[in-house]
Amino acid sequence: MNWKILDSVEQLDEIRQRSANVPCVLFKHSTTCSISITAKMRFEEAWDFSDSEMEAYYLDLLRFRPISGAIAAQFDVHHESPQVLLIRNGKCVYDASHLDIHVRELHEVLEGKLN
Repeated sequence: MNWKILDSVEQLDEIRQRSANVPCVLFKHSTTCSISITAKMRFEEAWDFSDSEMEAYYLDLLRFRPISGAIAAQFDVHHESPQVLLIRNGKCVYDASHLDIHVRELHEVLEGKLN
């Protein structure tokens, strides 16, 4: 899994534009939360997308907290931690939090089986 580090609000515009060509997933992670650590580990173990199928962005919430607020505002989602957002064609088409984060659900959304 090739995480791209999300460390500036400006990247959100780039992700929005990039998502027109390839779906992008944002993983908001708290490095001191055991639930977040577990969710991230399970997510990484199950990850089976190639870089050309989906790009993965990692946000360290403790270091870049203002970016989380910008994500919530720009993609019209409620802030959670940990949280995964699937961005496609500039919009958040799916989000999950805590131990409801599953790679298989990303597949289901992309296949039109889950909204």
